[in-house]
Amino acid sequence: MLASFLYKSIIWFAQFVILRFRADVDNEVEILVLRHQLAVLRRQVAKVRTEPADRAVLALLSRLLSRGRWPAFFVTPATLLRWHRDAVRRKWTYPPRRGVRPPTAAKIRTLVLQLATENPCWGHRRIHGELLGLGYKLAPSTVWLILRRAGIDPAPRRTGPTWTQFLSAQAKTVLACDFFTVDTVFFKRIYVLFFIEIASRRVHLAGLTANPNGMWVLQQARNLVIDLDERADRLRFLIRDRDTKFTTSFDDVFTSVGIKIIRTPPQAPRANAIAERWVGTARRECTDRLLIFGERHLRAVLTEYSRHYNQHRPHRSLQQVAPEPRPCVVDIQPARVTRRKILGGLINEYSQVA
Repeated sequence: MLASFLYKSIIWFAQFVILRFRADVDNEVEILVLRHQLAVLRRQVAKVRTEPADRAVLALLSRLLSRGRWPAFFVTPATLLRWHRDAVRRKWTYPPRRGVRPPTAAKIRTLVLQLATENPCWGHRRIHGELLGLGYKLAPSTVWLILRRAGIDPAPRRTGPTWTQFLSAQAKTVLACDFFTVDTVFFKRIYVLFFIEIASRRVHLAGLTANPNGMWVLQQARNLVIDLDERADRLRFLIRDRDTKFTTSFDDVFTSVGIKIIRTPPQAPRANAIAERWVGTARRECTDRLLIFGERHLRAVLTEYSRHYNQHRPHRSLQQVAPEPRPCVVDIQPARVTRRKILGGLINEYSQVA
């Protein structure tokens, strides 16, 4: 900034000397031209951007020009005075003192945010005590400041767990169910009822029909409880929407084996996100790529796809393994890998020759 200011000051001084030796008529005509150009620019430019050196030069020239002629500047008098005050303030600003408290280490900030995220009920005092137990010595106010700057409430009472947190904590004991529809080539709509285990992502294809009702859904629930057998003892919750086909008798089948029914809020598909995601996957990979002729055809297609989904298809949430993982072979040779066609070649499964 200093070099720029000196450069512009020399240029202005040279121009000032040249103007002193020019004729008065030339100077007056040039002033008129410059004033008119300035008026044109004021109509076109909403906000003028100036550099610090420009401000310093204009503030210096304002001291040499009488206040009656200050309207010649493209800024207001108040702006010129503020620039001058800022320049004086910067000149008399003392350098910062040495020996101030060092900033908190990035490792500690990351650890504080991790503890707050993983434990929503902990306040800054509770997190401070945990850090002391880990050997990190810092003030409680530091923990409070870290949480505040990250947008996390330092108070011990934060918002309750989200659906994502709830499902993560209860995944091993949660079962979800839902319907989805498939339209045949003859414009007949078929309803498919399925259940999915949240922890393992294992899908149970309960049944399909063109005329679902409460009695039909009740029978599918009974069949599922029989098929689950001992695995039903590990389940504690069933997530379902508020469809009228899920009757009280349907709920009683699951409550009789100790499974509590959780109904999702109205018009909230994200509350049953795992089931909705399976519906999207089945549509993209299977039903949207085939012409379905009837219930029998759809049952065969979904049965084969659900077997592929449970036994072969990798899942990102399961570290790229299937719900029912296959034996892992470490030394794979391309010549020993075979392809198995699913659904007439719509999907391929690859395995190693034994």
